[in-house]
Amino acid sequence: MENLAKTVGERLKARAQQLVTAESCTGGWVAQVVTAVAGSSAWFERGFVTYSNSAKQELVGVRTETLARHGAVSEETAREMALGALARSKADVAVAVTGVAGPSGGSPEKPVGTVCFAWADRRGARSETRHFSGDRESVRRQSVVHALEGVLRTLDAG
Repeated sequence: MENLAKTVGERLKARAQQLVTAESCTGGWVAQVVTAVAGSSAWFERGFVTYSNSAKQELVGVRTETLARHGAVSEETAREMALGALARSKADVAVAVTGVAGPSGGSPEKPVGTVCFAWADRRGARSETRHFSGDRESVRRQSVVHALEGVLRTLDAG
């Protein structure tokens, strides 16, 4: 993760861009990994830990209708988290993560290990859902790695 975070930072710094995070199931782990990199203040703008639905609504503007219709663990919610974080910061790129890390909380439709991601920049947002296996820490760790890999893909697309 450390090397991945350094690569993200180098790429953002080279473009004079900044990153913002909006995290639920990872509890700020993406922000922790990137801020562990010396000099990250040059490219990390801020992070939102939006664990509860009310935090998702208040801090990054997820709509009540989105949560009611799709749930907290959905690509729709992840996209609104990413776009809301971008709108509420001075960053150029956003990543959002929301999911079911376990060991409980899953359902037949959204079993433990279901994690929704979104990446946004000023052109819009893209999202995807992944299904990770393992215990809570493993699901969260895989989520952090996937989130950062998605930031790199977003930068490549821009």
